Amino acid sequence: MHQSYFMQEKDEGKEAAHSFYRKTLQIIREGDVRCMLGGAFALFHYAGIYRDTKDLDIFCNVHDYPSLLKLFTEKGYTTELTDSRWLAKVFDGEYFVDIIFNTPNNICRVDDSWFCHAVRAEVLDEEVLLLPPEELIWCKTYVQSRYRYDGADIQHILLKCGKRLDWKRLLSRLDQHWHLLLANLILFQFIYPADYREIIPEWLLQELLRRVQQQYEVPPPTRAVCLGPLVDQQQYDIDIREWSYKINTI
Repeated sequence: MHQSYFMQEKDEGKEAAHSFYRKTLQIIREGDVRCMLGGAFALFHYAGIYRDTKDLDIFCNVHDYPSLLKLFTEKGYTTELTDSRWLAKVFDGEYFVDIIFNTPNNICRVDDSWFCHAVRAEVLDEEVLLLPPEELIWCKTYVQSRYRYDGADIQHILLKCGKRLDWKRLLSRLDQHWHLLLANLILFQFIYPADYREIIPEWLLQELLRRVQQQYEVPPPTRAVCLGPLVDQQQYDIDIREWSYKINTI
């Protein structure tokens, strides 16, 4: 499957990209820093969706990104710590590598537990670890901005991998913000009315709907809270800046 991905890029004249990707994977292997491949390549592996890309999404433990930056700097590449909360980059002309160790909202922090469920694959003759589908869904759940929304990716991963997902682990990952998981499951039921019964566990929907009902049985929050910035800081900025809502990650 992965070779098919690169054959599609090759048809589009992306030999330079192939060379950069291959060299990147070799440098990481030789540097002996544990990483996982995400982004377009993980999506292609899990959902079979090809997406033209000029970058690699490399996920690493939050403590390892300085080692990766040093590794690539010593090899002559331009590097930068783009956002100290979650992102660094390595550049080679128009192509680049995203080194991801968290999410902007500081929720999906990469740690050793991610590697326990990573999936082995081969990309450009290099053995790699792919981001587990559960963690891929977890990260994409919080990408809901005006300019990028990963909801369709989540739906396609559920469709193609749902029967093999560790649903209990996915629930544990999103337990703090279970409403978002429920929203995706309800959306899946709407999009794929002939498939959801075989893919979405009934026990999970029942548990989440029980929580919805329970919300009406407890006192309301004592202050006005808006969790919108967890999925889009720009569009929900007005809530915090002008409407006196408070940010709360709980």
